[in-house]
Amino acid sequence: MPTFTRRERTLVGLGAVAAVVIGGYLFLVEPLLTRGRDAEATVPAREASLERRRLLVGQHPRLVQELETATQQLETESGRLLHGPTAPLAASELQKIVKDLMIGSNVEVRSERVLPVSERDGLQEVPIEMTIVGSTRDTVAALARLERTDRLLALKEVKIRVVAVGQPRELLTTLTVAGYLLPRAAPAKVEAAPARPGAG
Repeated sequence: MPTFTRRERTLVGLGAVAAVVIGGYLFLVEPLLTRGRDAEATVPAREASLERRRLLVGQHPRLVQELETATQQLETESGRLLHGPTAPLAASELQKIVKDLMIGSNVEVRSERVLPVSERDGLQEVPIEMTIVGSTRDTVAALARLERTDRLLALKEVKIRVVAVGQPRELLTTLTVAGYLLPRAAPAKVEAAPARPGAG
């Protein structure tokens, strides 16, 4: 069996130590250094994300207050809409509101009719057309009362003409007034249960 000289044993020992040092560097030190560099590179992004979350949490009371304010405003504005719950009932309510305003202004309602309902920014627009007769002053007063009402109404069209050439003070006015209604969600259809075999 060959024996190694002292010099050969020293070289083999140095080679083994070098292999252990290189292997330790490649398999232990280098991965740790890489992981540390990666962690250091992600620190600013994590800090920015943490800061955004901290700001969002800090805004929570303000956002809750804004939501409550918006909810109250929505409830207040919803009270100005027609109550319906369907478009024909809303049109009937609108006719009554407008007629009450007209009667309080000393004008005579000659005719009225409901116009087709249309969609307008998530609301149903319910228009009616009404013809009134009255003096210039009474007609202006009626239009002013219509404008000052607390309900959400829109005067879509106004046509004014004299009743007769010999009576220039009597005006025949055709108004198109629209009210607004929140559309109701369609009720879910209930499917009939399948008939059981043998039921009769």
